[in-house]
Amino acid sequence: MTVRTRFAPSPTGHVHIGNMRAAIFNWLFARHHGGRFLLRVEDTDRERSTPEACRTLLEAMAWLGMEPDEPPMYQSSRRQAHRAVAERLVAMGHAHREDKGSTGRGECIVFSMPREDIVFDDVVKGRLVKAAADLQDFVIVRSDGTPVFHLANVLDDIEMGVTHIIRGDDHVENTFRHIALFRALGAQVPRYAHLPMIVNAQGKPYSKRDGDAYVGQFRDRGILPDALFNYLALLGWSPGDGREVMTREEMVERFTLERVQSSPAQFDLTKLLWMNGEHMRRLPVEQRLAGHMADLERHGLRPSKGELRRVLDVMQDRIKVFSDTAGQTRYFFDEDYPFDEAAVRKRLRKPGVPERMAELGRRWAAAPAFDAATLERILKETAAEDGRPPADLIHATRVAVSGTSAGPGLFAMLEVLGRERVTARIERALRRWVGGGG
Repeated sequence: MTVRTRFAPSPTGHVHIGNMRAAIFNWLFARHHGGRFLLRVEDTDRERSTPEACRTLLEAMAWLGMEPDEPPMYQSSRRQAHRAVAERLVAMGHAHREDKGSTGRGECIVFSMPREDIVFDDVVKGRLVKAAADLQDFVIVRSDGTPVFHLANVLDDIEMGVTHIIRGDDHVENTFRHIALFRALGAQVPRYAHLPMIVNAQGKPYSKRDGDAYVGQFRDRGILPDALFNYLALLGWSPGDGREVMTREEMVERFTLERVQSSPAQFDLTKLLWMNGEHMRRLPVEQRLAGHMADLERHGLRPSKGELRRVLDVMQDRIKVFSDTAGQTRYFFDEDYPFDEAAVRKRLRKPGVPERMAELGRRWAAAPAFDAATLERILKETAAEDGRPPADLIHATRVAVSGTSAGPGLFAMLEVLGRERVTARIERALRRWVGGGG
């Protein structure tokens, strides 16, 4: 048997990460078994499933490197086939016509559920049972002649030869109905695997209220496709060997549905940003430089490649997305950098610090060398002369030369900035913020 999985979204103009996580699991499972990954666009809602919405879906999949192995099926093109099978179900005695609620608006077609328990073994959740007493008949064609999701979903899975249905566990209740439809049509029931929901820190379903929730938003934010793919693959699944940063080939090799957890998976933006930073560092050097340079140029900064390389040597671990490059490195390339005034008050205006800072600047200006080791030695000597902890001068220097209280290792940063800029910035900061100018 050739494994055939499918991703069956209803395009609305946005692609939620929960839907894309389901697509990733289908893709990985098919690739692991040497099977086929298919796409069915459930575009029967003509108001929401516009050509633009469908284009957004296809672009998101292409960006993540998940093109289907066969041309997509568009569900809207199969309405007549769905109606024909509904009529066949009526003729077979598995469905009946009914004026639902006696509205006078016409008859719909209602599927008659079997009067027996429905049981199936879910690959993720284990054995699931629905008692016959809880099985209710349901509409499969509305009174206006439009097929309902349940009928279209099952018929299209049969048409596509789907062997495994991997989808969110919000579909578990639907699955009992779908199994009944498969059986009524004499079709092989696929294996089902229902994935855990993606939740926020409070355990509620993750939505746009919690922050970025759509694939396009993460792309625009600067998240790499390989990083988002990797992160979403680990939301509810693990390779079992402790690895987190993985290539697609590694994930394909290790992926099994048996290692998918049944409990909800919590979305953690901090973890995603960390993972993105790891994937950034795996890029070829020229591609990585181009990504950083593009963000700098968008903000009017145009350093040479050599300058950028020296800055990245000390900043690389701190930049998690390319779009943060200018914000975190501006002070390396521009004298007009912003100051954190709270840090100025706390660090630069601390009693006794300005005087020691001025002396430190003079000593660095006259130092025989301007390297990290020499700068650190001189700072510690200067602090020790009046029994001051070196941290006072370290924090004050950082604020003076970069405008912020956070950043890379101070002395490596100073070495990259160079003697002239560092000493000039110390003098300027003291004049502005301590000498009455600020």
